[in-house]
Amino acid sequence: MGALVGFGDADAFYASAEVVRRPWLRGMPVGVLGNQGACVIARSYEMKSRGVKVGEPIWDAVVKCPDGIYLKRDFRWYEELSRKIQRELGTFSPTVEYYSIDECFWRAVPESGRTWQQTAEAVRAHVRARVGVPMTVAYARSRTLAKLFADTSKPNGAIAVTDPDHETALLARLPVTEIAGIGARRAAKLEKYGIRTCLDFRKAPGHLIRQLLTIRGHDLWRECNGAPADPIRPERTPHKNISRGGSLAGRVRDALSLYGWLVRNVERLIEELHYHVVRPRVLTVYVSYHDAPGAGGSVNLNVPSDRFDELLEAAKVGLRKAWRRGESATHMHLIASRLVRPPGWQQSLFDAPDPRADAVARVKREVNERFGRFTLRSGATLFANDFYLDPANDFDVCDIRGKFCF
Repeated sequence: MGALVGFGDADAFYASAEVVRRPWLRGMPVGVLGNQGACVIARSYEMKSRGVKVGEPIWDAVVKCPDGIYLKRDFRWYEELSRKIQRELGTFSPTVEYYSIDECFWRAVPESGRTWQQTAEAVRAHVRARVGVPMTVAYARSRTLAKLFADTSKPNGAIAVTDPDHETALLARLPVTEIAGIGARRAAKLEKYGIRTCLDFRKAPGHLIRQLLTIRGHDLWRECNGAPADPIRPERTPHKNISRGGSLAGRVRDALSLYGWLVRNVERLIEELHYHVVRPRVLTVYVSYHDAPGAGGSVNLNVPSDRFDELLEAAKVGLRKAWRRGESATHMHLIASRLVRPPGWQQSLFDAPDPRADAVARVKREVNERFGRFTLRSGATLFANDFYLDPANDFDVCDIRGKFCF
């Protein structure tokens, strides 16, 4: 048995985080609400047992679980606990990857006098004692295997799979769609070749998997065979693209309201560009609609920019391309791509400096960094002002930096 990978997944993390600061909630059906309190984005296992699903509207959830406790999301609190989990895992390994808000991978380090199973149990107990949230812990030969085996042990499980027969038995029970990266469409391709379970996937010829699922699918196949395809990454790789946006908190048909959302997302995007010290050459606006296909528009910038006036002008052009008059928009995303890092920010020969605009941008940034996000914001955001009235909307999961995915 070669080197192992550790994996931890905090169980029902948002709901568990609420229990940490409100211990009286323990054992009760707890739902965490997003989208201005309109839908359930997470629920405790007690609420899950009542049939409440993630994404379910609150008015349906209360019918299934009338005695449930429904709380608005608080991503600042969830980040605090998430980073505490990461720090505590660092006591068991010098190399921890902050994979998502509730998941970490780490390079397994043997514990003196303990088997791997005992180590998994020790990690689980340590996180519960120091952070207060339940976590399922798994050790296996690769990231993919560790994640799969953790799912077989939830909630609050601990498992170390070091025996080949144990591996085989677990993989035979799991449908191939349990592998992160294999959804319904890819599974349909595999089904034609009799590949239905994770064990079928592992036993399939590697060249066939590469033919069907490209090189990334082949990496998953290698991982399922115990050959790590990706290292544990203690630092996030630099962004190729940076995006901001999401739900419009309902259906938006009015052009001015949509413009208010556009301005909000431009301001959020600029904040992230400043943090990462990058400027885009291309800005894309993509809008999803309730009863119509989504649409997008991309704009090439004359020079890379992170200034509000310049990016807003580009975003307006993108929105005009993406807007479907008369349709109800549900989501909007702004994507900054072809990112440039200093010193590649030179002005073109035809672009004169604008000291006044630079000064306004600097003051706005300094005020918001000192007094809080959106203390200074464009007046155009008043067209979407209701969203600003709820402090829960000031900080989202995408604002938690350093993780590899949500």
